[in-house]
Amino acid sequence: MSIGRASQSFDRLLQIMATLRSPHGCAWDASQTPESLKPYLVEEAYEVMEAIDDGNPAAIREELGDLLLQIIFQARIFEERGEFDMAAVAEAIADKLVRRHPHVFAGETDDDPVTLAIRWDQIKAGEKRDRGEENTVFAGIPRHLPALARAQKSILKAQRAGFLDLDPAALARAAAGQLATLPISPQGEGSPGAALGDLLFTLVGLGASLGLDAEEALRQATDRFCRRATTAGRDGRATAAAAGKK
Repeated sequence: MSIGRASQSFDRLLQIMATLRSPHGCAWDASQTPESLKPYLVEEAYEVMEAIDDGNPAAIREELGDLLLQIIFQARIFEERGEFDMAAVAEAIADKLVRRHPHVFAGETDDDPVTLAIRWDQIKAGEKRDRGEENTVFAGIPRHLPALARAQKSILKAQRAGFLDLDPAALARAAAGQLATLPISPQGEGSPGAALGDLLFTLVGLGASLGLDAEEALRQATDRFCRRATTAGRDGRATAAAAGKK
């Protein structure tokens, strides 16, 4: 990669955004706020994921550009407010990467993946203490994460903190028991919603114990369902179970 070329391209993008937000630019761009742009951040991130799944480099390049635009857009608005600029964003993440990789930049030699994950959490906790922020095990997990992703991140953080044991066999037994007793009638005893939530949480833990990403697994299962349901729909109705089979 040519750093000089990348710098020139990035500077050009910053200038284009400044022009679009100027009095002589685009009325739509100039009217946007951080809040109005929030949906686009999520949408563009998912479009990047879809392009990666498709394995098309040209599409990935385009979608990464769309996602980068949202970051540039947000930074420009805050620069206009006198809060920070894109350079400050880049400097902050560069500093963070150096701080959180002491085995690369500070001479530490332990590069075991498990140890590195624990060390990452310790450094992150120290940063929060220095800023006077909440420093619980689950601090920093975004509330707006998709439910499965948030559950998995919480489970893995609890495991790294040492107060959760992810035993696949035990989790599989627990999930089977929860499924067997799941209320399936609104008139039955217990809360079907709470029971289903507990079952899903256990299944996320089971996936984590096997090194699987629950959000990704469900996303791919939904893709399979849509493909098979579309095909089956030509010949008649498809059940979720049948359409979801491999």
